[in-house]
Amino acid sequence: MRLTTTLERTAVRSCPRAVQAVLSSSLLLWLLSGPRLALAQTPSPMQEWQYSGGIILANLFEPTPPKWRVTLGPAAQLQPLYDGAGSYHAEPGPLIDIRYRNFAYLSTGEGLGADLLRGTHYRAGVSIGYDLGRSVDQDSTHLHGLGDIAPAPVLKAYASIVVARVFPLVLRVDARRYVGGADGSVGDLEVYLPLPGSSRRFVMFAGPSITFGDQRYLQKEFGVTASQSLASGYRRFDPPAGEFAEGVGFSATGFITQRWLIDFEAAINRLQDGIRDSPIIQRRVQRMVTLSTAYMWTK
Repeated sequence: MRLTTTLERTAVRSCPRAVQAVLSSSLLLWLLSGPRLALAQTPSPMQEWQYSGGIILANLFEPTPPKWRVTLGPAAQLQPLYDGAGSYHAEPGPLIDIRYRNFAYLSTGEGLGADLLRGTHYRAGVSIGYDLGRSVDQDSTHLHGLGDIAPAPVLKAYASIVVARVFPLVLRVDARRYVGGADGSVGDLEVYLPLPGSSRRFVMFAGPSITFGDQRYLQKEFGVTASQSLASGYRRFDPPAGEFAEGVGFSATGFITQRWLIDFEAAINRLQDGIRDSPIIQRRVQRMVTLSTAYMWTK
């Protein structure tokens, strides 16, 4: 599939030479590189912006989106057993991303949601996803006596804005509420940008993020209560609310044909000072890699 020549000409005319090459050659991929894999527990090193990718740029450069855009395929990811773990595991799973007019969506990355506000330069909405929690069985050596964190629904509100057509830097904020399970709230401040060096068949994004959590959430994920201390042998630890992670993400998407694509995601997070003394944490720097291939269908 190819966007109209008029759309490409409009995008290129409005950009300085520094970004003209990227927009003119990679516009199609920007509009379609949104679906991401989300298989394991959250939090994870993956940045929240990586799940929606270039969808907001579709609102800017694709004024008449297709009625349906469906992307399906297999995927696999490598990530820590849990946040702060020293051991990693690989896990296969599906990539599913179904969008109706860039408005409503069902996605393994973003969950089930809709944009309540949408314009050429902004996107804001709500979604519901699912957190798989944390089981002692994932690493009984280090999690013994801490108890499980049950799976739970996650409610999310988000907003993104593109700085300008001539400089498509995306600013994003989100807030997530765990209904049960980790039973707390998390928020992110993020920035990302399409990278130079992209081509018609290959495009890259990258950007940093800062993540915050309330005391209830951080206590569940990284704290040790008095009873858990007795059962596990760890000292008691009560983490403060506030910033707990800083990270950066990288995304690369390439089209094998007009319909088939390959997507690579990498992310790294560093757990911050407020929780670094938690006895649960074996490694402060957390990494994640995801690889998927998918078929895209539009109508």
